[in-house]
Amino acid sequence: MIREKYIKIDLIEKQKYIKLIKDKFEKALAKELCLMRVSAPIVVTKESGLQDDLSGTERAVSFDIAKDGKELEIVQSLAKWKRMALKKYKFPLHKGLYTDMSAIRRDDKVDETHSVYVDQWDWEKIIKRQDRTLEYLKRTVEKIVKAVADTSEHIKAKGFEGVRISRDVHFITSQQLLDMFPTLSDKEREHEITKKYKTVFIMQIGDDLSDGKPHDLRAPDYDDWALNGDLLFYHEVLDKALEISSMGIRVDKESLLSQIKKAGKMERLDYPFHKAILSDELPLTIGGGIGQSRLCMLLLGRVHIGEVQASYWDKETLRSCEEQKIELL
Repeated sequence: MIREKYIKIDLIEKQKYIKLIKDKFEKALAKELCLMRVSAPIVVTKESGLQDDLSGTERAVSFDIAKDGKELEIVQSLAKWKRMALKKYKFPLHKGLYTDMSAIRRDDKVDETHSVYVDQWDWEKIIKRQDRTLEYLKRTVEKIVKAVADTSEHIKAKGFEGVRISRDVHFITSQQLLDMFPTLSDKEREHEITKKYKTVFIMQIGDDLSDGKPHDLRAPDYDDWALNGDLLFYHEVLDKALEISSMGIRVDKESLLSQIKKAGKMERLDYPFHKAILSDELPLTIGGGIGQSRLCMLLLGRVHIGEVQASYWDKETLRSCEEQKIELL
């Protein structure tokens, strides 16, 4: 339901602010995290092991090419590719890369915050073993939040009075969150904590909690489940917790083996990517994805992701948005 704080913007003005947000945030993120922009693939081969299978249930979009009949998959994210790229480009310690990533997630639910088309800034940087701590993760999150808040102030200075962004991050583990709200679902818990603190980072996602279930599903072969998390902001217009980023310190040899075993995915250890981790050929890294359309939706107070992104929408979505006078791109 659209709330009173929803501000109508015509399509041209909206496009202007979308560009302002993307240009400003991209530069701010690169400065805060010491990143440089690189080109990235939109397709990978299945046998490379570079495809991100997300929670493990999503089907990648695949096709064969005419030249040699090779079957390729459209990426679902670049979590693994980035780590390989850091090695290939010989990035130094505490430096990294980011890329303007486009992906297709055919099995994502389609609603006001989800689309089959995913656009995000995928980033990754090299760290040392001593950095593999929750404290280092928290400091990195705070830098990303600073970039978000600076971007919000930038568009306000350009004439758009958007939502307020709290720079103070409330950190909480998924187990602590479950202990606080044991009778609520994971999404209900996220809503309650984010509505209270406005900017929240939920840590340690992927492993089973005391109720025998993970807070949310995570692939076992990129984030270390003990050193990862989701960044959420309170979307006041929607009265909803909006996830902007999933990120974390990446698996090392020990955490990869442990998580692969728990997930029952031992066959993945035959992939080149996984072999490279086990043989210590890849650098230790931290990285994540930051949703471009989600960020625009947050800062512009939009009630549907289709207001800031051109994508596919089913007839029911189109009808509902038309009735509510929501203009989709």
